[in-house]
Amino acid sequence: MPLPAPDLDDRRFQDFVDDAKRLVRRRVPAWSDHNVHDPGITLIEAVATIADQLAYRLNQVPERHHRKFLDLLGITRRPPGAARAELTFKLSAPRPDVVTVPAGHRVGTPRMPGETPIAFATLAPLDIVPVSLAELRAAPAVGASGPGEPGAAGDPAAAGAVDRGRGADHLRDLRPLMRRGEPAACFSAVPAPGDRLYVGLSAAAPSCLISLRTDSSIEGIGVDPDRPPLYWEAYQSSGWARCEVERDTTGGLNRPGEILLHLPAQHTHCLINGVRAAWLRAVVTTAAPDVPAYSRTPTLTRLTAACVGGTVAAVHAEQITDEVIGTAQGAAGQRFRLRHAPVLPGSEPPVVEVCGEEGWQQWHQVPDFASSGRDDPHFVLDPMTGELTFGPAVRLADGAVRCHGRVPPEGATVRVREYWTGGGAIGNVAAHRLTVLRSAIPYVSSVTNRHPARGGHDGETVEQVKVRAARALRGQDRAVTGEDFEAIATQAVSGAVRVRCVPPAEPDGPVRVLVVPDVSGYGSGRIPFDALTPDEPSMTSIAAALEQRRLVGVRIVVEPPRYQGVTAAVRLRSRRTEDLEQVRAAALAALYRRLHPREGGPDGTGWPFGRAVTLGDVHAALAAVPGADYVEEARLYPADPTTGARAEAAAAIELGPDMLPFSYDHQVRVS
Repeated sequence: MPLPAPDLDDRRFQDFVDDAKRLVRRRVPAWSDHNVHDPGITLIEAVATIADQLAYRLNQVPERHHRKFLDLLGITRRPPGAARAELTFKLSAPRPDVVTVPAGHRVGTPRMPGETPIAFATLAPLDIVPVSLAELRAAPAVGASGPGEPGAAGDPAAAGAVDRGRGADHLRDLRPLMRRGEPAACFSAVPAPGDRLYVGLSAAAPSCLISLRTDSSIEGIGVDPDRPPLYWEAYQSSGWARCEVERDTTGGLNRPGEILLHLPAQHTHCLINGVRAAWLRAVVTTAAPDVPAYSRTPTLTRLTAACVGGTVAAVHAEQITDEVIGTAQGAAGQRFRLRHAPVLPGSEPPVVEVCGEEGWQQWHQVPDFASSGRDDPHFVLDPMTGELTFGPAVRLADGAVRCHGRVPPEGATVRVREYWTGGGAIGNVAAHRLTVLRSAIPYVSSVTNRHPARGGHDGETVEQVKVRAARALRGQDRAVTGEDFEAIATQAVSGAVRVRCVPPAEPDGPVRVLVVPDVSGYGSGRIPFDALTPDEPSMTSIAAALEQRRLVGVRIVVEPPRYQGVTAAVRLRSRRTEDLEQVRAAALAALYRRLHPREGGPDGTGWPFGRAVTLGDVHAALAAVPGADYVEEARLYPADPTTGARAEAAAAIELGPDMLPFSYDHQVRVS
């Protein structure tokens, strides 16, 4: 239990009044009317009110001591985190030369009444390069380990073995047929899993948006044009990588149309069958049970390629450069304040420059001055307030003065070369919200974020700092208990994820740290299953932080949790005066919100790991739906989280200690 806080003065208003009345009786016996209508009593009550306020302020002294104690320990508030998003810039038309989107270009949300626009800045320049079709080849499936097999995607060794080895003789050049106006078969006569169509571009187009326009014949009879059994890949330095398909109006190469592909950031040239090009390929995959396969191969009479845009990372922050913050007075411990706060943490700490007689000199940020010597150019920065402090001078017991850090010379100009400011949870905007170019870029017609921004969080409050300080003092910055693992992992990514530590299942097994990414940009509704996979930088940061603090001999695995798909089928009765579609929408929202991995559960803080999903949860979610009268019938189905294939209905769906539910596709009928 926490130590009881001392109450330095426990007297209150009525106590002060009663004490004063007792003194009146003792010292002024003639004053006998002590009722509230007496002017003297009114004066006593006025003074008692002031005394009561003074006592209240006096009792706040322990809180001040508490905060000063945290300062001595070096525990300060953490700054907010900035949300990140991928911005896709599209050209008005393909260009014959490179179009560059500069770094730091700002894109915002539309200006709405009563709302402040949210702006993001690009982190790197984006080159939208011109490309054209250089090669077009087809290859049948070769063995179970060939490229194009679903399991070989991204395996450069396997790709090289087939593309440059025994499979090289099977690549067919389709361009001669197309030049003669004859239809060219994309795959084998009856396409098999692993058949590939290779598209060679004239130049590598990393992070670019490629448009493939085709004239195709409807030959691949039997496929679902909305879910064709194929996927697209691009060759990058580490092997083949999946491409995101933004739009495919060809129905799986079955009809004339356009395919828009987002290429990976490491797209590069590769030598295949003796031909060097920047390669893409379409790979026939094994059809799912509910997805029909090709019965005949699609054919092409024309295919063209062009670059129509590109994607670049952006952050919800503003970059400040060369900010002059004042003039040095030549005294130790001088403080300056930046014009913009809070200061966001970055890969590189801010650099302070001081202009003296020898020109501009760099000062470097340190966490404290404990190990700083007299000539060390160090400073300390409070990121929440933006206050910058140079090294102090401390008088020792023998009267000597010790300087911790170099003192800038008197009259020197002090400036900060570069820092970022902004951030906060407000930056977790939904998809397709960042659409306004703050300044025009030649030939760029539009911009958007295809996916929600995520990773933004507000700075720590004082109460949150107190909780973290208690954990830090108890854990001593070592990963021993499950709480230690979770606290260190959360701090490694500034609290933007949900973390769960699962102990080893066997004596020699690893400690599993399960990470649920920030999906706040999707709201409390349906979440794409791919969004529940944490990004690689977050996983790497958590693994590195735990590796430094683990006990000797402890193995750690950082991974996402296992997800059990859940589908609820509900028949709901509404009141006669309600709109059925509105009641249905509210019921669906309630189900998705209840089973949300981060915002669901009985208390709204995220579904508890390992807790079963029951029909009681369905009824609890629907109980507060506006306009709903009662639930006629409700069923729960375990489902595959990727395909949605259902099992038999169950009254409860059990989850393991490392599992969370995933709402696949709830169904609600309202009558």
